Amino acid sequence: MSAPTVDRPTPAPGASRPRLGAHAPGPLGGLVRGARKVAEALATPLVPDDYLDLLDPMRAGADLRGRIVEVRPETADAATVVIRPGRGWQGHVPGQYIRIGVDIDGVRHWRAYSLTHRADGSAAAGIPAGCIAITTKAIPDGKVSHHLVRRATPGTLVMLDQATGDFTLPTPAPAKVLFLTAGSGITPVMGMLRNHLPELADVAHVHCAPSERDVIFHRELAGHHDAGRLALSLNLDDVHGVLDLARLDTLVPDWRERETWLCGPTALLDAAEKHWANAGLPERLHVERFRPSVVEPGEGGTVTFARSSRVVDADGATAILDAGEDAGVLMPSGCRMGICFGCVVPMRSGAIRDLRTGEVTVHESDEPLPVQTCVNAVAGSCELDL
Repeated sequence: MSAPTVDRPTPAPGASRPRLGAHAPGPLGGLVRGARKVAEALATPLVPDDYLDLLDPMRAGADLRGRIVEVRPETADAATVVIRPGRGWQGHVPGQYIRIGVDIDGVRHWRAYSLTHRADGSAAAGIPAGCIAITTKAIPDGKVSHHLVRRATPGTLVMLDQATGDFTLPTPAPAKVLFLTAGSGITPVMGMLRNHLPELADVAHVHCAPSERDVIFHRELAGHHDAGRLALSLNLDDVHGVLDLARLDTLVPDWRERETWLCGPTALLDAAEKHWANAGLPERLHVERFRPSVVEPGEGGTVTFARSSRVVDADGATAILDAGEDAGVLMPSGCRMGICFGCVVPMRSGAIRDLRTGEVTVHESDEPLPVQTCVNAVAGSCELDL
């Protein structure tokens, strides 16, 4: 999350796309098509749809966009971004995330963020009716997160994808629930709480943060706790140290009886998965990861970016995407979790290693091999058509 990234090229003006009136019947259709030909000739290289996008970028039928309504600070390093989506927005299930495309210094960057607003579109928690909301924390070297927290302003247009993800509550909801979160990992859980809390009979929530001032949504969570709607336990690093999962026996004595939803940094997720497995309860733990879990790293090597003739040294624990960005290479990217395939580029030669499984893929064909750069590291050497 350091150097400029893009997901996929934005369609160039005049690129192939559905045409207004292209399927109109009879004489009217002929008139419409004739008028379009004249308009397109006059408008080259733009077509009338491009002008419609300029006049009404959030119209039905356009690429899905949204307009930032508000950037509301939550902590010194986190903010909620309220967005009014275009008419193509299809809604979401609480706990899901969306990918947002943000233009920074002339380059479009895509990142994935959990949704925190009411799924029925009603106003709640200061979010206006009909708006969607994400909450992000400005992380070190996080180009997009820093931009959203520090520089984004109301009125800015952003690109949107439809919501996706399966980190959601079942229907009916479990009788007893534990939410275990840390840092910005609280965001999908807050989306669940704002939508499902009245349906949850028994909720325990353990949240970890560096200090009390770093707790995102602190006032809202404390209000639910004080009203008896959930039992909140804060684990603050400056008071309690990093959470030792053995403390769950004290914080939530019946945690083994609860269905648990977990989101936070990789170290916590890995430790929790091991803790629940050792208790013989892995099926009761539901995990949302911001980045893929990495197995024991390999030896690494060199990545050659053919178009720029740039050669980059990378260790076996660093994704090719991160290595390229750190070297200033313009890399396509998306979810950065191996889900959306927005980071795929052709590999001309060499070998890569899947950071999730340790499996090594060797290029053995004359044809370029599409590879996901966000979940693969170099294994010796590789050359990318980028």
